[in-house]
Amino acid sequence: MIDVICGARPNFMKIDPLVRAASFPYRIVHTGQHYDHAMSGSFFEQLGLPVPDVSLGCGGGTISSQTARIMEAYEPVMLGKLPEAVVVVGDVNSTLACSLVAVRHGVPVVHLEAGLRSFDRTMPEEINRLLTDQIADLLLITSPEARDNLLCEGRPESAVIMTGNTMIDTLLRLLPRTDDIPVPSGDFALVTLHRPGNVDDRSKLGRILAALGELELTLVFPAHPRTLKNIREWGLSEALPPNLSLVSPMTYLEFIAHERRSSVVITDSGGVQEETSVMGVPCVTVRPNTERPITCELGTNVLCPEPEGIPAAVAERLSSRGSAHREIPFWDGAAGRRSAEAIEEFLQGGKS
Repeated sequence: MIDVICGARPNFMKIDPLVRAASFPYRIVHTGQHYDHAMSGSFFEQLGLPVPDVSLGCGGGTISSQTARIMEAYEPVMLGKLPEAVVVVGDVNSTLACSLVAVRHGVPVVHLEAGLRSFDRTMPEEINRLLTDQIADLLLITSPEARDNLLCEGRPESAVIMTGNTMIDTLLRLLPRTDDIPVPSGDFALVTLHRPGNVDDRSKLGRILAALGELELTLVFPAHPRTLKNIREWGLSEALPPNLSLVSPMTYLEFIAHERRSSVVITDSGGVQEETSVMGVPCVTVRPNTERPITCELGTNVLCPEPEGIPAAVAERLSSRGSAHREIPFWDGAAGRRSAEAIEEFLQGGKS
């Protein structure tokens, strides 16, 4: 039996293809890092994921306090029924926390979506990625540069396996179910912002909102709870541009319906860069770097380091809409099967 860890919204779409393809027994452990219905419960329902076998209910908090609570809550669960391996996903706090617990007790760690690097250590996610990859036994990667990153960091080539992007499996499976979901008529942009570097700085967030107000597009903004809290506490609600509509967090199907049919997406999310690239939707990422450079090389994504550059970046992306984009290797809907096969082979061979 293996433990499959999930805790934040992106994890749910990534573990779904894996557990669907698994031939080995598994236990889904939900840490509760995202814990409201829209950001957690609805995803299990829409994806058709089994109800978690274990729910830790750890909730929010600072990075350190949340990581510590997850470790404290997961350790007795793991020791109560010791798994053969622990599968962690991506770069959220749950990923690092459960990896540390596992390695302390000699349980092998499998990192799904290993090797991604922004090379920006001010990002909490970058620290989670780096540390998890150093203690993981099996490293399943989504794109070629991830292998280069891991080998440069001293990880053995035998531990690195290209399996592809499981989140794209989920996207391709559920995309037809979005056909009848209503979205705004006419041209509109979808906006998502949650990175601390953008939304935890009052000046930076204000500049982003001002730049969005320069766009001649209707803006749909399903605000992350922390982003919405900062907008309200800093008195930025009065500065919201008239073309921007703040809406509640969306379910997965609602979100990809809007993403699919938007004229352009403005984001700081890693997963959104991937989804838009596969769907051929122009994407402007409000960051100076990305851990997913393949979305800029083969996809539809462009980086925008400063808020003032958003209008020009959006205009450039809109002018390129409809141009052919290349398929990204291994982002083909079969990553879950390849990942399950790699884990099965690892289990049969023991620890690397």
